[in-house]
Amino acid sequence: MPADEPNTGRLRWRCRRGMLELDLLLEGFLDIQYPALAAADRQAFARMLEFPDQLLLEWLTGKIVPADAEMRRLVQAIRRPPEG
Repeated sequence: MPADEPNTGRLRWRCRRGMLELDLLLEGFLDIQYPALAAADRQAFARMLEFPDQLLLEWLTGKIVPADAEMRRLVQAIRRPPEG
């Protein structure tokens, strides 16, 4: 793991938001899809976790579409069930 890449344990802690819906979506993504992400997407996921809970919830429920293309791509990946 590159030095600038977030530690998975630290990310797991940051995925615990106190809102069951967010916890399930974010931790599920971390467990299933995160390991296959490119380094840039892993960094984007860590950056996503800096946004407020309410905004994340609105993004992940489809009420708001992120203006940032990188966040938009991650939101789509989180909302889309993993293949397989």
